[in-house]
Order: sequence, then C-alpha cells, then structure tokens
Amino acid sequence: MGATGEGERDDAGNLMNEGRREFLKGAIMAGGAAASFAAAGLSSVTTAQAQPGMVPGTKNHYYVPATDKTVHWGYFSKLLKPQVEVSSGDFVTIEVLTHHANDDAERMVKGDPGAESVFYWDKQRKGVDRRGAGPMNPTLFGRGAGEGLGVHICTGPVAVKEAEPGDILEVRIIDVKPRPCANPQHKGKSFGSNAAAWWGFHYKELLTEPKPREVITIYEVDASGERNWAKAVYNFRWPNVVDPFGVAHPTIDYPGLPVDHATTERNWNVLQGVRVPVRPHFGVMGLAPKEADDVNSVPPSYTGGNIDNWRIGKGASLYYPVAVAGALLSVGDPHASQGDSELCGTAIECSLTGTFQLILHKAAGLGGTALQDVDFPMIETRDEWVLQGFSYPNYLAALGAAAQSEIFQKSSVDLAMRDAFRKMRRFLMTAKNLTEDEAISLMSIAVDFGITQVVDGNWGVHAIVRKDIFPE
Repeated sequence: MGATGEGERDDAGNLMNEGRREFLKGAIMAGGAAASFAAAGLSSVTTAQAQPGMVPGTKNHYYVPATDKTVHWGYFSKLLKPQVEVSSGDFVTIEVLTHHANDDAERMVKGDPGAESVFYWDKQRKGVDRRGAGPMNPTLFGRGAGEGLGVHICTGPVAVKEAEPGDILEVRIIDVKPRPCANPQHKGKSFGSNAAAWWGFHYKELLTEPKPREVITIYEVDASGERNWAKAVYNFRWPNVVDPFGVAHPTIDYPGLPVDHATTERNWNVLQGVRVPVRPHFGVMGLAPKEADDVNSVPPSYTGGNIDNWRIGKGASLYYPVAVAGALLSVGDPHASQGDSELCGTAIECSLTGTFQLILHKAAGLGGTALQDVDFPMIETRDEWVLQGFSYPNYLAALGAAAQSEIFQKSSVDLAMRDAFRKMRRFLMTAKNLTEDEAISLMSIAVDFGITQVVDGNWGVHAIVRKDIFPE
C-alpha cells in the first residue's frame, strides 16, 4: 500500500492490506494497546530516549523526545529541519507537551527534564524563546488574535521519504499514553489543565460575579491508563501573573506563563464525584503548509493542525494532503479529554506520548479509491468516516496576505457547516459511487454533523458516516 506497493482493494475501492485490517480490528478494542502493537509488529514497551533517532534494536521504529531542541512553539513551517526522516510504513513514537503545563508546574513540569528544558524561563532567557509564527503581539491571541502569536508546543517535524505535493500521508495512531508526573508525591498520576479563558465562546455570557473572569481547573488522570476517567483536583481564578521578564499578564495573553500559586486562591471542592471520560487525543497534528514560510498553530487548515477533534486518538487514522516535499509532520496540543465545541477555549490539556505509523499514498495510485479527491484532513476509525469542515477550507489561500490575522474575524459555524456538507457530498459520490440525489438524502437521514470547535479562529464542523450502513 502507498509507496511500498498496492494491496488489494476493498468494496469501497480503498487500498487495503492485512496489516491495515488488523490495525482497525485491534487498535481501539478494550485493552487494545497490546493488540495494536502486536498487529504493528512492535513491542508495547518503548523506553524514552534523550535524542531523536532509531529505537535501539529496531529497524523501522523511531523516537522523538520533547525537549527545547526538538519542539517548535506556536507555528508550522516548511523551513524547519526534520528531527528524523522515515520511510513509508515506519513507526515513530513522539513525546508531546501541553503548553498549559505551567498552570501547575509542580505537577506537570518539575522533575521532568524535557519539560523543564522547554518551560525554562528566568530573568535572562527562555528555554524556547520563539513562541509564534511571526512578530508577536501579546495582546492578541485566540478568538480575536492577530498575526504572529501561536500557542501550541509542537514536536517535530518528521519527514517522510519520497513524499511530494499531491500525495496523501496516512497517520495511524497506534497508541497514546499520558506522560507521568515526575513529582514522587504524585507517583502513578498525570495531570492536565482546563482554561476557561477569554477566547472561549462562553466568556461574554457569564451569569455570576466577578465578570469577566478566567478560571483554570486542574484534573488528575491515571498515568497507567487503566482508569478511564479523570477527576478535578482544584480550580483557581487567573491572577495577575508577572512573568520572569517583569511583564504583567492580567489575562492569559501569552503561552507558557508560569503561575505562582502563592498569588492564587485554590478551590479544592470542585466537581466533587464527577468522573470525566478520558479519551486521549492530539488537538494539533498536521503537515507543513506551502502558502507561507511560518504559519500560526491556532487556526486549522487543509493540512491539518489545530483540528481539536477528540476522535484523533488511538485506533484512528488521519489522511493529510501533502503540500511540501517530505510532508513534515508535527504533533502538539495533547488532550486527555474534550467535548465537541471545546466551548470554554481548551480541553483537559495533558502531556501525552503517541506511537504512529506513517503510510505514504502516492498521487498516482489514488484514482478509484476513497482518497482520490481528498484535499483536507480526513479521519477514519474502525466504525466511521469523519470528514472535517472549516469556515475556510484553506484560509491561507482564500484570505491572501493578511490571512493569519483576518481568519479570526471571519469564521462562522454556517461556513464550516457548508464546507462539511460539500466534503461529505463529494466523498459519498466519489468513494461510495452515489448520485448527488442519493448522497443528499443519505446525509439528511444517516450522517451526523457536529460542531468540532468554536475557539480556534477557523471554526470546525465535522460530518460522520458509519461504515456499516453500506453493503459489505
């Protein structure tokens, strides 16, 4: 399949092989980690490495740790030097840090060498100085952001040999694990942060005083993955944070700000008895666009990026159109859980480590398959096809030179819904050989449209169709 040769075709015209079938069968079953690793021919135990490279004792499994030398903060770029270069069919394990870890450094940074190197900040320097796609304006961010300030810590990029514009890169998510807390007081636990922030959809709709306000809630997650729910630990109102350079931040207007909890009032009685379902996934995963040298990590687009769809977790495959040579895959914005819409601005932002298999589908072999017209990020799970719509499918091309500013002023759910409808119509007509009339009828009675997110500048609506409604 892909660059390594064609497999047989399934009833929908997809290129399939035995490994693909086993992956979809085993990867997301209960206790599926062992099954997915066995299907992939990997050991389920991978030891962390300090430097990017091949996993010792393997021939096609790479490792990219998260350190100040392997991450790029707040942007995608076609100019970045790859951390590793892999062939189609190879595996790569990637450590991914949440940019919200400094909301509780004791639980999410301290004692963790990789995180400490990334979040280091004293009066003289920051461990990762550049945090954005261009000239930064710290007063602009999120829903009303302007050019330059991105927020997500992205690990990578990973280059894929022979990948060229016009190809499709399939990213199979083999496994996802929480990053354990390094503090011995919290052994066996991981933690994440949820910020109800000023770019959230709720912010101007608050009922109780004080108004406005930003509230951070810290959640606990079982690091082993055996407990499938998270619980709230405490919350606090965002204080007037003064960063190590002496700049005051009365709102969350810059990524990675270190919160001094001597200045906060923590509420330990929050969401008592509530169990939040854990569904670890990557809010940001995608390839480098071609339209600009450096692209803000906040708005998603045709090569992926900040999609914030919780279905991008273990057992899923993502299909991305390749825009530049090598594809240049980066992963960031790890989440322990998120609801559709990501209403208050964030998910449970929790550092994760993912293992992926990268499959290159060359342009010449896409005809007659479900991928032949894919020019957007598409999700496949064991049971469903998930097509991702945006207010602007390719905002960088549509909005011109000022796209990275204007996108934050122009998005709407209506536009994203129209894009999701058009993509699903095309998919049903192309991949399932339906007429337009058949596709429209089916969409109304059997396709679920949902709001992916309304907080990322380029708003998202997804369309979901189950595989089992079609003939075997």
